[in-house]
Amino acid sequence: MAGRIPEEKVDEIRERTDIVEVVSSYMPLKRSGANHQGLCPFHSEKTPSFNVNAPRQIFHCFGCGVGGNVFSFLMRMEGLSFPEAVRRLGERVGIEVEEQRLTPAEEQRRQERDRLSRVNEVAAEFYHQILLEDPQGGPARRYLKQRGYGGETARAFQLGFAPAEWEGLARHLEGKGFDPKVARQLGLIREGRQGRGDYDLFRNRLIFPIQDASGRVAAFGGRVLDDSLPKYINSSESPLYHKGQVLYGLFQAKEEMRRRDEVVVVEGYFDQLALHRAGFGHAVATCGTALTEEHGRLLKRYAKRVVLLFDQDRAGQQATFRAMDVLLGQGLTVAVAALEAGEDPDSFLQRHGDEGFAKRLEEARPVFEAYTDAVFAARGDSIEGKARAAEEVAGKMRLLSSDIERGLYLKALAERTGLDESLLRTKMQRPNQKPAAVPPRPAAPAGAAAPREEGGPPRQRPKESKAQAWLLQLMAVDAGVRGRVGKEGAGELFIGPDHRAVAEAMLECSPFSLEGLLHGERLSEDQKAIVSGILIKDDGAFADNAEELFEGCRRATEKTRLKLRCDELKKLMRQTEQEGDWERHAEHQREFFDIRKRLEAPAKK
Repeated sequence: MAGRIPEEKVDEIRERTDIVEVVSSYMPLKRSGANHQGLCPFHSEKTPSFNVNAPRQIFHCFGCGVGGNVFSFLMRMEGLSFPEAVRRLGERVGIEVEEQRLTPAEEQRRQERDRLSRVNEVAAEFYHQILLEDPQGGPARRYLKQRGYGGETARAFQLGFAPAEWEGLARHLEGKGFDPKVARQLGLIREGRQGRGDYDLFRNRLIFPIQDASGRVAAFGGRVLDDSLPKYINSSESPLYHKGQVLYGLFQAKEEMRRRDEVVVVEGYFDQLALHRAGFGHAVATCGTALTEEHGRLLKRYAKRVVLLFDQDRAGQQATFRAMDVLLGQGLTVAVAALEAGEDPDSFLQRHGDEGFAKRLEEARPVFEAYTDAVFAARGDSIEGKARAAEEVAGKMRLLSSDIERGLYLKALAERTGLDESLLRTKMQRPNQKPAAVPPRPAAPAGAAAPREEGGPPRQRPKESKAQAWLLQLMAVDAGVRGRVGKEGAGELFIGPDHRAVAEAMLECSPFSLEGLLHGERLSEDQKAIVSGILIKDDGAFADNAEELFEGCRRATEKTRLKLRCDELKKLMRQTEQEGDWERHAEHQREFFDIRKRLEAPAKK
């Protein structure tokens, strides 16, 4: 990235891009009135609250509050920066993107990230060249050949080999002019002790570059060629690599994942490579860690069904059911494929071929069904064991996104245990469990009539922000309200920094245009999400009760301000008590009780 993209080029790309078409390439949408709706890809939900408005070319989720324009959507879905999203959409509509100079701060951040990425790329090229061409890579080439892998796989995944010498990569990077501090930051080399030079982390190991979704090398995994331990080591976390956010092989697999709307998740690098070689290009592997919520959101960008294929031992089963919690919580469909004990995908494919493996995928069981069987098997056939198993299984049913699916599992559990469905239903949402629920619709500010909203319930922000959301909506549709806010000051009427920033931008916008604010650079992505929520609602809903709503918002904001001051005074009283400053303690106490009286007094009509 050399610089900033000209504003007119961004506008041209946005005007030639259909946001409905872009969003539909990632998820199904159905028309609903003026909008298109679907299940939000950014949080787990059962009822669609994700709205796309074609006339205004915006999206907004009333469940989690995210929103913006087509660039914002692509940035969230693909984890792209703004320039990357603009270029991606420019390619889609056939517009070449040129860039202008960045500010000094932007240029510094870009250069730092580019420095780190460049070191990783050079290291990957170093390892890759040794594997393919250098005599030192001979043992690794023979090892791969014995396992059935040739140059095609090595090139597709940029496999490499780290020589046995202690300073091979360190010397190579030094020769290329790289600062060793950058390589240390990435964990590729380590600082020697007692005057010794830096030494390589990876030595005498087959190297697996770990790429992000855009194909950039984020980290490395290394495997020994014999039975020595540890068998595998991975790069440490760095500004480019967070193992809970990266999946091995995703870059190569994502298009096939989209095509099939399915992904196979395996545990190891060779598991993934074996499936890819056999034609199952929609497989990815975890990088030595359990699946995280970030992994779940990443998978949800490309597929709706996940097939877990982990080892059949106790550890593999535990990993499967931990993954179940994460993936079902994201609203994904999850199944479990099983191989014989001691088999992995590589050995299974050698014995049974790709047709045998395809059959195993077809026979994959729903993960909740497998979980239920495992729980009952572990608890035993005693009355106490069955009771505990029933409680445990019923408690997990809250993870299922479909009411029908949950009902069928509840019925099956009742038949299996002989217990009444109503009793089991009470165990689905025990007090110590957190059910996944659609947020309730918030009440309007005190004294105000709630306007009608389209698209479902608004985002659940802290209570103090509800009134401010209403007030921003009023400012958007009523110039008189904007004038009153300008006279009284946004700082007096808005407490939350994001809502205040949006209000100030609205006051300074001339001519007034919410679309201009949404597509401009003044607001952050979180602030643009607030604007998209305003734009996608029904403007006419505020026409008849603007004055009543404004006063209600004012009272609610003042009440919140007083509550925040009470919280502050409590801390001050504790502090002055500890310091023995009884005079100031008494002052804070008097103010505290005065505010409490004002809060408890009945509201004036």
